[in-house]
Amino acid sequence: MVPIPYVIRRVQRETRDTFTLELVAAAEQSTVGPFLPGQFNMLYAFGVGEVPISVSGDPARPDSLVHTVRAVGSVTEALCRGSPGGMLGVRGPFGTCWPVGEAAAGDVVLVAGGLGLAPLRPALYHVLNHRSDYGNVALIYGARTPEDLLYRRELDDWCSRGDLQVEVTVDTGEKDWRGRVGVVTTLIGRVAFDPARTTALVCGPEIMMRYTVMELLKHDVGEDRIFVSLERNMKCGAGLCGHCQLGPFFICRDGPVMPHWKVRDWIGRREA
Repeated sequence: MVPIPYVIRRVQRETRDTFTLELVAAAEQSTVGPFLPGQFNMLYAFGVGEVPISVSGDPARPDSLVHTVRAVGSVTEALCRGSPGGMLGVRGPFGTCWPVGEAAAGDVVLVAGGLGLAPLRPALYHVLNHRSDYGNVALIYGARTPEDLLYRRELDDWCSRGDLQVEVTVDTGEKDWRGRVGVVTTLIGRVAFDPARTTALVCGPEIMMRYTVMELLKHDVGEDRIFVSLERNMKCGAGLCGHCQLGPFFICRDGPVMPHWKVRDWIGRREA
């Protein structure tokens, strides 16, 4: 429960209000444990508070913690104001993970909307680090505008790979945008996968995930092979505040990654 001090090694501005922080332990003998793709840490801005943020770095490099943070409140704004050499506290890792092990020997489709690419990036890293263990691999990524796309340089690198199919779209394109315009669901039919052996990993705004799951089901992907991340709803990270309660589940304790069949009756339900 006690935050471990970490030093900010690098800050990368991704969009107008989103930053990626690379952290290293302040003391070599005091670190958080290795993480699995999809898990999260509690990041503590000293004197302000702490928030749960999914790890967005490479699981093969546990010595370097990477988190992509959007400044939407006092704590995340404080985190995003951090600069190299600054300190913050880290607790974790917590939560369930993407089933990248179970997906081996089959096809993998990752569908991300907006900031949802950050929790999915470790899963993609893992798959690419063990590329021979998987069949076809596809990343479908959508954002509101070209300026809202995360990891632009890395996205270009992924697009140039011969062993990864990448489809990118935006809701609204500008005059110099030459890519696709539209919602991510329109791109599912463009990627190659065998539905009988496909695992789908989905993360993004709730409405985007609902329609993405519907489209995957139309393409005969089994619901037991579709996984979603609900990490956007978390707050305390310990199942105490109730902010992330979804029916009988506490997302920070039972998730954030969950099979869709388990939460399908609760996603989208309005609170009484």
